[in-house]
Amino acid sequence: MPNNPESNTCDEIIFSSFFKSNVKALRNFLFYKFGNLEKAEDAAHEAFLKLWQNCASVPLEKAKSYVYTIANNSSLNEIAHQKVVLKYEKDFSGLDKTNQTPEYILEEKQFQAKLLKAIENLNEKQRVAFLMHRIDGKKYSEIAQELNISVKAVEKRIHLALLSLRKEIDL
Repeated sequence: MPNNPESNTCDEIIFSSFFKSNVKALRNFLFYKFGNLEKAEDAAHEAFLKLWQNCASVPLEKAKSYVYTIANNSSLNEIAHQKVVLKYEKDFSGLDKTNQTPEYILEEKQFQAKLLKAIENLNEKQRVAFLMHRIDGKKYSEIAQELNISVKAVEKRIHLALLSLRKEIDL
């Protein structure tokens, strides 16, 4: 190994070897955790791509932790987004559309799109806390425990998320 481990990650041969020895395990970890092989492969490759893009700032001894964290977070964000989509599909698919005007249906779809975009625009910390509370139905104390933060921090994140959503949606 060269004297400067910081630069190892950017060496193509070392990176390639690291990739080959870790990509399958990362993909399997994501597949076992989230149950979708195609998305697990995509998330694993995306994590390695981000490692390559940031190779100068990620020493080789931290590279494995880095790719697992990136892949796990991107998978969690994807799941949170899918939960929002599914919830709104479920909430709005059961309505009797026969008594609604086309204008009402159009406005409803536009509002849904605006809301989903506003949720996507929240910063990650606010979005995660907000979705855990509103979609998963978790109590603030449960969220605080899972995210390893205080209940006050959860309250603040959700409050800021709501303020941001209200501002963006003009409620």
